[in-house]
Formats: sequence, structure tokens, C-alpha cells
Amino acid sequence: MIVAELGDATRLSRSRQAVRLAGLDVGVHRSDRKGRLGKLTKQGSPHLRWALYESAQSACRSQSPDHCDYLALTERGLSHTRASLTIARKLARRAFHTLRELGEEAVAPAP
Repeated sequence: MIVAELGDATRLSRSRQAVRLAGLDVGVHRSDRKGRLGKLTKQGSPHLRWALYESAQSACRSQSPDHCDYLALTERGLSHTRASLTIARKLARRAFHTLRELGEEAVAPAP
């Protein structure tokens, strides 16, 4: 589902755009020289956001290679939800780079 929603990764120039396409980027509120981070923008594909969040949920399990990252985030004081969303952003970036590396092979139909 992630491949179908992201599509051809060559149309995106940065992995940050894949995160934005999923709506997992954090909004920023600025006034003069002061700024603070807001909530998720959710201005993207809800299906892609759901698939990445569910993938992040399984990545938080102890058998997963990303479990160490999850533990580091929770030890820093992030809640389970925020840590999972951070892992989801990481998975979106990883999917972008993988699709970019594979090129047309990733989206070509199976024979």
C-alpha cells in the first residue's frame, strides 16, 4: 500500500516531501522571532498515513530492528504515540530512499 500511495519516487526531490505527502510533518507556529512546533498537519493521504503508522506500531515491537530507536525516544520522554509517529516518519523516509534506488522496478507490475 505504501508503494501504491507514494508512487514514482523520482517525482519527489527530498525524503521530507514523502513525509509531507503522508501528512506526518509537524506544523510550525511563528510570530516575530518566536516559534513553536504544532500538531501534525494531516495534509496528505490518510491511507498512506495509516499504513505508515501501522508499520510503525509493528516496528515498536521488541523483535523489530527499529525497537532500539523506539526505546531511545521513549527514554527521552516521548509518549508511545509521539514515538510511533517519529518512527512512522523514519519509515516514510526509508520507503522513499528504497523506491528511489529501485526506480521503475518498484512500481512495475509483477509478471
